Amino acid sequence: MTLTITARRRARLAVGVTAGAALALALPLAASAHVHVTPEEVAANGSTRIDFSFSHGCDGSPTTALVVDIPAEAQGATPVIDGAWTITTEAGENGIPTRVTYTAVAPIPDAYAASAGMNVIFPGSSEGESFAFPVTQQCEAGEAAWVQVAEDGQDPDDLEYPAPVVVVGAAAADAHGGHSESGHSSAGTSDAADAETTAASSSAADPLPIWLSAGALVVAAAALVLAIARRRA
Repeated sequence: MTLTITARRRARLAVGVTAGAALALALPLAASAHVHVTPEEVAANGSTRIDFSFSHGCDGSPTTALVVDIPAEAQGATPVIDGAWTITTEAGENGIPTRVTYTAVAPIPDAYAASAGMNVIFPGSSEGESFAFPVTQQCEAGEAAWVQVAEDGQDPDDLEYPAPVVVVGAAAADAHGGHSESGHSSAGTSDAADAETTAASSSAADPLPIWLSAGALVVAAAALVLAIARRRA
């Protein structure tokens, strides 16, 4: 009887662990089954590249196109050329694109990752606001409309087909999206300074680890010589 109860307990434990593992895997997979935008925050008064990425089809069907609607508040949207897509745009009366369609050169299989990019510009008056970029994912069989926007007080994670959302942050350093008049970005200057700092730090590194390493080599060599001498003796 004791053995039977123990076996049952082990079986229940195994089932519980398996179910827990399945749930742990299912949660991130469900979260990844969306069309995401990166980065999720852009600077006002500057041009920022954003990418729409996905790693799934429509119920297993390969993806053939992404149709991205541009929010009216955007002052510009410039698609980024990519060999995986052919690109067409629709513009409003002011000539600013209102929709960009990325058509796959070859259908993208389900469970394969891909992305499509564009440069966007938001005015300073948009600082602190968020804007949805509704995306329709077209597939060989069917489509998925990622167009739902959370209402006030609603958790976006509760949406079945959430639209990618971009938050407009503080204004860029200058009107060129953080680029200086010489054409070099401030980020590049910062990276160069960081590199110089790293190089200086490396040249002035603490010598203690070096001495310890040398000492370890000496001890190892001495031990080897001693071992050889003992064998000969």
